[in-house]
Amino acid sequence: MDAIDLKILGLLQQDATLSIATIGERVGLSQTPCWKRIQRLEADGVIDRRVAVLDPVKLGLGLTVFVSIETADHSREWLERFAETVSAMPEVLEFYRMAGDVDYMLRVVVADMRAYDTFYKHLIATLPLKNVTSRFAMEKVKSTTALPLPAPPTNGRFAPTLSVVAGE
Repeated sequence: MDAIDLKILGLLQQDATLSIATIGERVGLSQTPCWKRIQRLEADGVIDRRVAVLDPVKLGLGLTVFVSIETADHSREWLERFAETVSAMPEVLEFYRMAGDVDYMLRVVVADMRAYDTFYKHLIATLPLKNVTSRFAMEKVKSTTALPLPAPPTNGRFAPTLSVVAGE
């Protein structure tokens, strides 16, 4: 990846609907080389997918809950079953195995407290859990899907510092 690839990624993170012509113009390439770079970034898995980011409140999903889970069972079989079960729950947007005082962390989005209670009852009925702690978000202060991109490479190598490349 070079500086032009990073600029392309920054632009796509901000607006994946930009035309190839617009992206090319902003990074100093004609359409064909620009399109080839985007295809390569997709083939290499750098671009995972292009999606529309929806407003949960406008969809009636106004409650975000961070759920910490502790388990007494740390076997591979339990984890596989738990991961499969939780991953199938549409309310769970993010699911992490953690280090520290909790074993798993979920980000759950639901309509309201009643919907969360239904989700919670389903969650605790799936497998034995030692402890489940729910934390309710009062306000979303920041939310982005844009990753911090590495600084453009110098002498063909990535510099270790991060910089914001989007919008150039």
